[in-house]
Order: sequence, then C-alpha cells, then structure tokens
Amino acid sequence: MRKTFVLDTNVLLHDPQALTRFEDNAVVIPIEVVEEIDRFKRDPSEKGRNARQISRLLDGLREKGNLADGVPIDANGGSLQVVFCRSETLAQLPPELKGGNGDNNILAVALEQLRSGLIADQPPVVLVTKDTNLRIKADAVGLTAQDYTTDKVDIADLYPGVCELSASATAMEALRGEGGLPLAELPSAQGVTLQANEGVTLVDQAQPNHTLLARYDGRRQALLPLQRAGKVRLGKVAARNREQTFALDLLLDPAVQLLTLVGKAGTGKTLLALAAGLHQVADEHLYERLLVTRPVISLGKEIGFLPGSLEEKMGPWMQPIIDNLDFLLGGNADDDTPRGASGRGGANRPQRSNWTDLKGMGLLEVEAISYIRGRSIPHQFMVVDEAQNLTPHEVKTIVTRVGEGTKIVFTGDPYQIDNPYVDAESNGLTWLVERFKGQPLAGHVTLLRGERSELAELAANLL
Repeated sequence: MRKTFVLDTNVLLHDPQALTRFEDNAVVIPIEVVEEIDRFKRDPSEKGRNARQISRLLDGLREKGNLADGVPIDANGGSLQVVFCRSETLAQLPPELKGGNGDNNILAVALEQLRSGLIADQPPVVLVTKDTNLRIKADAVGLTAQDYTTDKVDIADLYPGVCELSASATAMEALRGEGGLPLAELPSAQGVTLQANEGVTLVDQAQPNHTLLARYDGRRQALLPLQRAGKVRLGKVAARNREQTFALDLLLDPAVQLLTLVGKAGTGKTLLALAAGLHQVADEHLYERLLVTRPVISLGKEIGFLPGSLEEKMGPWMQPIIDNLDFLLGGNADDDTPRGASGRGGANRPQRSNWTDLKGMGLLEVEAISYIRGRSIPHQFMVVDEAQNLTPHEVKTIVTRVGEGTKIVFTGDPYQIDNPYVDAESNGLTWLVERFKGQPLAGHVTLLRGERSELAELAANLL
C-alpha cells in the first residue's frame, strides 16, 4: 500500500539520500525541517556537509515544479512535498505540546497529513524520526512513528565470518594433501552458502575432536587449508584460538585488501592487526608504511582543548595504539614469560623510543581521521581502530582514500560505542561488514574469546 512518510531533520542529516529511499511512496518535509537544515549548513562537521547536500538536492527537485504542490522524485511514482505547519493544527495539539518548538511543529504537520488523509481517503501516514522522544510523542497523539532503518544492520544476525562443517577423514586428508577441496565434494556443504574468504572449521565425523581449519575460495569454489597462520609467530604475538588463527591468516594475505575484525574488549583485534602490519612493513617489505588512525571521540566528559602540535594533541587519543606498539617492539624476544594476542606480559617494559624510531625511519605514521579527506594512500598497511564510532559516511570516505597496493583493516566492538549519533546497528563498522560480505577482496572475522586476562574476560561477559 502506498504511504505518506513525514521526515524529521535528523533523518536527512543522517542520510542525505533518504529522500530517494522510499520508492513509490509520498515523502513530506515540514518547512521546520528546511529551517533546521539551514542552521546546520555552515557546520564544518559531517552534519554540515550533509545539510549542504540536502539543500542542493531539494534545489534540484525544485526545478521539476513547485515543492508546495509536490514534485516527482523518480520514475517509480514517488513524490516530494514541502508543507507548512498551520497554526490551527498546532492549536489542536495537547496543551503540553503547544510550545511551538521544532519537534511540535513537525508533529503538527504529520497530524494534519493524517487527518486530511482520513477525510480524503488518502494513504496512511508514518512519521520517520531518529528521535526516540518524538516517536513517543507521536504515539501519544495517535500517529504511527518509526525509526529510519534503511542502513541498519541487525547486530544479532551480523555475518560472523566463520562456520563449522562436518567432513570425513578422507576429505580432510585430501584437503591437507592436495592443497584444496572442491566444495561440491563435501556433502555437508550442500545447501550451505559460504562467503568468499570465510573461515571454515572441518570437524571429523568419526572423531569430533579432530578438526582442520580452512578458508573458502569464492573464485575456485573450493576450501583451501590455512597456509600462513597455523604456526606463525609475530614476535611476541601468536594466535591463541581458532578465530585469531583465521584473522591472522587474512591479515597476512595481501590479496585480501579490506579486513574487518569485530569482537569484545580483549579479543586481540588491535594487537593482531598491528603485529601483522609491522611484520609485513618492517620484515617482509610488502608495504612502505604502517598507517594507524582512530576517531577522536572520548569515553566520558571532555577535559578541554589539548595544547601543542597536532602530534601532541593526538598523543592521548593514540595512547592505546602506542601501548600495543611498545609491547610489540620492546622487551626481550627470548623471554619465556607467557604472552598472547592480547597480553601485556610482565618483564622488560619497553621504552617509548621504539615506536618513535619507527616514525623517524618513515615506517610508521599516526594520522587523524579529521584530515584524511582528499588523501590518496598507496602501498601502505592501514589500521583504523575503534571503527564502531564511525558513521557509514565516514567509513566510505576512509575506504575511498585507499590507493594501489594498500591493505586496510577496521577493528572495533559494536557494543562499545561512544559516538552519540550511531548505535550497534547503524555504525559504520557493522555497515561495512554487511556491504563487503562475500567480496573476493574482503574478509571478516568475529573474535569471540578474550585473551587479555581472566579478569578482563570475566568483566566483558558479566558487566
């Protein structure tokens, strides 16, 4: 059934192309939304860029006719109309909502659309807003309201990047001996859809304790045994569990140019990425430089402006990266103290000069995401940490900076978001996982088990 969608300002600022996402339905924009967009157009942030893009889009649609009367959006039958808030409709709102602020004006427009539809037998009206309180108000006055979910990803159904299949001992031996096994020769894989570069654990049908790790090659439609990560130890770092083994295999494969690592705190996402990057930059010379960046979003209340140069300002934000690099570069390589892909170890606390020496040699660069627009980044191993705090637009901007011969790795935990404008289902990291699922150039692994410490793992599970 054709519907009328009344859009709030935050929907358009979140996705400037939202006007075109409603197919053959009618889209109504209250004039209050246009006013609020105008107030954001000088903002230097992403919201300002989106506001300017919306204004240009509306101006282009204005050439098709009078926006007050409604203009076609595309050939599917969708239409757009800019509507004023009538004072008599605003007066009919409950006394608590007669303040005349922006939300109440938008609510009045939606209510007017609903009442006119009831009289003229027009399509049902839906108010679309990302404002939770406005949705509550709409429900209280009898309006249907919903969140903007076009770019949302159901976190419960997020692609894990790994799976298990049963196999005979003969098939597992063939995979190990011949270096590959066509998927058609594995009966348990019939009816199962595997994505390119997905990690597969083959479980022996006769002996469930006997397993073999493989990766699915989408081009050859075959399983390949892990070549790189099985016994690899990158300095102090080695894979401690199955998911880390799959992640390390993808990190060390230059053919996988984009990799996303998702997992709770302490699963080794950042340390594995940095260890693989340093190894391929400094030891194998596959890339010219290790480039590390992360969004500048604080956990709690801001403490004010930071003094000094750009490098000095970035210091507190990059301290987690510096800690991991210090662990990788410092200490005695022959030390027998147990360490894993998220452990700090005990002895031989490294000196800060280790990572500064790498910077002096041009092997390491720390970049602020704020200044990445317009850059072209060729032949580098790029790590984007805490990517769950990025919006889909910011992720697109970063990925489109990648030049020839560059590998980019996004790490993050969708349940640890500090950005107030995204959540576990609308952030750029989960959006990227779903968009690149199955692409031959991309890979993904969800890390499950924490390796930082027993206490950190317990806290991640209980708190």
